[in-house]
Order: sequence, then structure tokens, then C-alpha cells
Amino acid sequence: MDGKINILAIDTSCDETAAAVTRGTKILANIIWSQAALHAKFGGVMPALAQRMHRERIDWVIERAIKKSGIKTEEIGAVAVTAGPGLAIALEVGIAKAKELAEKWGKPLLGINHTEGHLLSPLARSKETRGADITSEEIFPAWGVVVSGGHTEIIAADKPGKYTVLAKTSDDALGEALDKAARMLGLGYPGGAILEKMARSGKKSAYPLPLPMARQGTTDWLSYSGLKTAMYRLIGSMGNDLSEQQICDLAASFQNRAFQHLERVVSAQIKKANNTSRRKYLLAGGGVIANIELRRRLRRVAKENNLRLLVPYSLKLTGDNAAMIGVAAAFKTAKMATDFTAIDRLPRWSIEEV
Repeated sequence: MDGKINILAIDTSCDETAAAVTRGTKILANIIWSQAALHAKFGGVMPALAQRMHRERIDWVIERAIKKSGIKTEEIGAVAVTAGPGLAIALEVGIAKAKELAEKWGKPLLGINHTEGHLLSPLARSKETRGADITSEEIFPAWGVVVSGGHTEIIAADKPGKYTVLAKTSDDALGEALDKAARMLGLGYPGGAILEKMARSGKKSAYPLPLPMARQGTTDWLSYSGLKTAMYRLIGSMGNDLSEQQICDLAASFQNRAFQHLERVVSAQIKKANNTSRRKYLLAGGGVIANIELRRRLRRVAKENNLRLLVPYSLKLTGDNAAMIGVAAAFKTAKMATDFTAIDRLPRWSIEEV
């Protein structure tokens, strides 16, 4: 890792227009312009709208990130951009701008995997942090969990750039499932954070929702479609006039089962190899890591397996952001290219292919 290079990082993978300036694992500036309010009335992300808003805002976000970082444009040593996975027409906005700036400034460019960015986000540090950067030798090999609106993956991370996906969802990602449950309860979109708030006042054992995959006994993948269907049927059987307490109890019951499922699979995957593993850390990233209850459960899993849980130091780093892209790029400066033709959008890019 080269901690001396200032990297301008860009992310337009979904509905956040983001730019950051990083140096090694240190974040000098991290600017995010969220489109969530614009997509809320549609109950989900509208790709064409996301693309248009990225185009309208990307220059402003980049300019603000550079200004806030306190460095000059000529001090930027490289550009990094999310190449995938994500919405294709959203990704292309960030990639086009990254290529434009890299060519204009005569700087190398690196395409970064969005999932890898989430995985490595716990390694980010604030610009006020003193001391040397965290090195890959200190952390890896490690276990990883990425949980967001688009991804639920359990990963064996041997080192930056070498990953094996041990288990992932076969249908909805955890964040998507939480958003859909919130929508069923009339809590709006995006609803994961609202569902968490309601769940705090609810009783998690109030309604006997099924634990996903428990009957099958498998811990090699995750699935939330059955739990979501059970929630839909339960709400339908209760009528349209739910009390606030009923909503809180339903939120708590759904969240509990959703997290139990993840907790069970993560623990099982770690135990499969723990007797021969040299891994000491569990890295956890993605938007759902902002959930206090989920962090508590993952901390318990880590403790049971003699691991240390690492999560992003700021909630701003849990959702989509460009700082995590810059941090991931810092571990891969040797792969930066001056020929930009090979860097293109990869909507289904697996972290195993980086």
C-alpha cells in the first residue's frame, strides 16, 4: 500500500453521488449527495432518475470533496472509481467522469469493486488519526461480512484482492428485505432505519415468524424470500388498522429473524475452518452495519470465535460512499492504469474476480 498518494475516489453505483479524497487509509474528505428522497415516492430506486441526478451533481460533489480535503488538484496522484457491481447506467456516469479527469490531469486510474470497498471500509481512518496506516499484514487473513441493500455475502479475505465468497443470498439482500418489510408496515422507503427504530419498542418474540433455512439445515447460503412472504401473510391476516405497538412488535419480530439467519450462517462458516484458520478479525461493512442490534450480534459471533469485530468508525462509511473506494484503491496502487480502455462498467462484478 502506498500511503503517500492522494487519491480522488468516485462512486455512483446506485442512488448516492459520492466523491472523496483519501491518502492511504486516511480520509481527507468524504462527500455524499443522497437521492433517497427523490426515489422515495417510487418505493425504490429508479435507474433513469439516478443516472440523471448523478450527471447533475457529480461535478459539484467532486469540487466540494477536493476543496474540503485541503489539497490542490495538482497534488492528486491517482483517480479511483467504482466499476461495479451496481446499476449499469449509474456506474457509467462515475466511470466517464473519472476517465475524463484522469486524462485531463495525466493521472493513473483504477476501477474498484464496490463490494470490496464495503469489506475494507472498517480499515478507514479519519484525517485526525495519528500514526502509520493500517497494513494488510496486520489484518489479513480475515473473515468478512458485507450486508447492504444489494449485497449479503460472507467472505474469506486472504489479503486485499484475494477473496472467496463462502455464502451469499439467493434472493433478496438483507438490506432489501428490511426495506420491503418496512414498506409492508407503511413505514416508507428507504425503511431499514425506520424499521430498526420501531423494533426498539417492540417484542421480538411477539409473532412466530419462521427462521429462514432452519428446516433445510443448510448454512451455505442465505434466503429472505420465505421470511418476507410469511411477514406479508401475517400482516394481511391482521387487517389494515394496525396499532403502533403491533407495528413495533412486527418490526422487532422480522428484524430478529432476519438477523438470526445471518448470525447462524456467519457463525457456521467460521466454525467450519476455525480450527485451522489464522484469521483474527471479522470485518463488517455495508449499510445494514449501521444497525446497532446487528453490530451487537456480530460482536457476539466474533467473541465466540476468538475474533475481533471491526466496523467502520463512522456511520457515514456504512452506506454507499467514495471514501471506501479510495481506501480499497490504496491497497492496489500497483494495478493502476494509464490505459483507460479496459475500465468499464461491470454491473455484476463478483468480489472473487477482482
